[in-house]
Amino acid sequence: MARNRFFRKLRIMFLLFVLFVVAVDAWLTKQRTTDWDSPLRIVVYPINADSTEISRQYVSNLTVHTFVPVERYFSEEAAEYGVSLKDPVTIKLGPVISNIPPKPPDDRNIIKVMWWSLKLRWWVFRVDDYDGPPVNVRMFLLYHDPGSTQRLAHSLGLEKGLIGVVNAFADDQYAAQNNVVIAHEFLHTLGATDKYDLKTGQPLYPAGFVDVEKKPLYPQEFAEIMAGVIPVSPTQSKMPEKLIDTLIGYQSALEINWVNE
Repeated sequence: MARNRFFRKLRIMFLLFVLFVVAVDAWLTKQRTTDWDSPLRIVVYPINADSTEISRQYVSNLTVHTFVPVERYFSEEAAEYGVSLKDPVTIKLGPVISNIPPKPPDDRNIIKVMWWSLKLRWWVFRVDDYDGPPVNVRMFLLYHDPGSTQRLAHSLGLEKGLIGVVNAFADDQYAAQNNVVIAHEFLHTLGATDKYDLKTGQPLYPAGFVDVEKKPLYPQEFAEIMAGVIPVSPTQSKMPEKLIDTLIGYQSALEINWVNE
């Protein structure tokens, strides 16, 4: 019994050491990534997540042109904050990935979350065979047939590792909404935080509002990208249909080093 406890403690200590090394590397990477001295290179990797023929065809016909609005969005938003780079973000289309990334744990147990994070980074290391210039951020797009999937699982963006996992619909009519999610999760990888209440889904005031001085406050015209929705009343909001329905608020710009306090 004592021996089992010893080895359990040893495993935990080893995991904590690995996480410390990962955290230091992540911190250094973040400093380099958000200095905005040069464009950030994003590579998107399509995945047929539900093994349907609809998703397979969509993934095989996907081109980088689908993501041009994301590049344009960040160029326009960066210019609003005085970022000197004309094109702060460039997107390339990576190879189709046949494997599914490990699923995050159902609960928020810190050990489980840390272990999953390490597994995800190991998975990325194994499947990434992009042949091109060095990549800053990797976004894995899990496409689902909208005819058989009514509700998508939560997407995520990891600052540690600069990895995004986006659940998306395999249909051109959803491409604009998919791009909103891609932009949101990409900003997570740079350190931007969610600006909505985790229980209600409603934007937090003032960080989750674009026009905080609007009178009356509701309805808002745009969604703060990290709030994810357009507030229309104190208890209601609506999804933005495309990126031009969203803006990057001051707090989010501060978190990604577009502005200084």
